[in-house]
Amino acid sequence: MAWSWDRGGSGWGLGKGSAPRGCLGTGTGSPGQCRELFVLTYGALVAQLCKDYEKDEDVNTCLDRMGYAIGIRLIDDFLARSSVKRCRSYSETADMIAQVAFKMYLGVTPSVSCSSAAGNEFSLILDKNPLVDFVEELPAERASLCYCNLLCGVIRGALEMVHLAAEVTFLQDRLKGDAVTEIGITFLRKAEDRKHRRNK
Repeated sequence: MAWSWDRGGSGWGLGKGSAPRGCLGTGTGSPGQCRELFVLTYGALVAQLCKDYEKDEDVNTCLDRMGYAIGIRLIDDFLARSSVKRCRSYSETADMIAQVAFKMYLGVTPSVSCSSAAGNEFSLILDKNPLVDFVEELPAERASLCYCNLLCGVIRGALEMVHLAAEVTFLQDRLKGDAVTEIGITFLRKAEDRKHRRNK
């Protein structure tokens, strides 16, 4: 089944059609099934928020806040499961998000590009975005909706927990006619942790 807009006025609903087998990059099996369930559940969440809020900006803000709450908790699971080493640069951090975190939780690996001479602005480019696998289209009246804004909040929250402040936004969205989905990450500063500096 797929999520489609009900032009009768009730919003998104499950329409006919089949979800691609192994659409989240893991094929059959428990991890893939869990991701597929999450994607379907996420579609239901966005649909409900669109019913609760008339303005797209309010839905976008709500999704970002939800994602942030997830991110500040998900980081512990990520660090425990991945056993990754501390990143020494913004570039390494961006690569870690794309190559390890996205692969682990969504089954895809975005490409990474640095878009600033200062080395603090990066783009994660997804040719395939699993969260929209079951979404056929966005309606014209929801043109400002950032359907996957939860991802921005997740990334922002997780980075904050490792003392990295960042702005995370969608720069391109295939649901809005762009060729790819692009998430921009701008690292603002490295938060200072002074708690344990007195005694080494």
